[in-house]
Amino acid sequence: MPNGKDFYNILGVAKNASPQDVKNAYRKLAREHHPDMVSEGDKDAAEKRFKEISEAYQVLNDPQKRKMYDQFGSAAFAGGPGQGAGGPGGFSGFQGGQQGPFTYAYTSSGGKGAQGFGDFDPFDVFEDFFGFRGFGRSRAPKKGKNLYYEMVISFSEAVFGLEKQINVESGKVKIIIPVGVRDGTEIRFAEKGMPGPGKGADKLPPGDLFITVRLVKPKEFRIYGNHLIISEEIDFTQAILGGTIEIPVVDTAQKSGIGKTKLKIPSGTQHGTRFVVRGKGMPILRSKRQGDVLVEVSVTIPKRLSRKQKELLKKYQKL
Repeated sequence: MPNGKDFYNILGVAKNASPQDVKNAYRKLAREHHPDMVSEGDKDAAEKRFKEISEAYQVLNDPQKRKMYDQFGSAAFAGGPGQGAGGPGGFSGFQGGQQGPFTYAYTSSGGKGAQGFGDFDPFDVFEDFFGFRGFGRSRAPKKGKNLYYEMVISFSEAVFGLEKQINVESGKVKIIIPVGVRDGTEIRFAEKGMPGPGKGADKLPPGDLFITVRLVKPKEFRIYGNHLIISEEIDFTQAILGGTIEIPVVDTAQKSGIGKTKLKIPSGTQHGTRFVVRGKGMPILRSKRQGDVLVEVSVTIPKRLSRKQKELLKKYQKL
């Protein structure tokens, strides 16, 4: 079991548990430990436990995050944006962009699922059963119908942001997609949903508009929180002698949002060595900074060598 928090133990499931087993375990535990379902003196403990359960589910319910957790442990999700990555030669942790175990965007997606939660929003448990979505909230007053849409954007639009007018059920709405938005992010536009019921002074406010962003992912790298993850192959002579390779990065000077930078490969680099290139990853929301690029190199061994190459290697063995 990886070091740090044992998410499988927190949810009470086996390491080979199916996605449905994970979901069922979460539903059961979330209902039991919601702070508004316990006595006043137990609320602090229940909130802590609920956060822990939600953090475990957020990771184990996402195939990519679960794979990262199985490989690197809970340290893969420690720290805040742009922090925690180690220096050249190794990572001290991959992050998913959160600043703590309970700062993920738990918001309704109209059946589409909150970010990282597939078709299940954790707070739907409480909205369906108790009429509220957060701690200590009473049933919200009635208002107009909320609207839920998905919008597909290009990678460059995620890098530079987007402002446009769209047509929805409630009419034309001007929206702003912020710089650095991630795939699956849900953005709420207050009172841009359907008009509220009633007339005159008794008229209730409109509902909200929720837009879930779907990002066309580039082929050059994988996006993980604020970071880019890249796998690069080098030949064995580069590994032995060292050299320089080019890697793709986020470059705001390029129209596509993708550029190139050079990465120095030290002599004697081993297969699986990991490097960090600082400040060349995804733009960080509400910040002028960028995440990092995490590069893992694999050394390619040639399957066939010429006679001369073999002779040179044999001479090297005897030195």
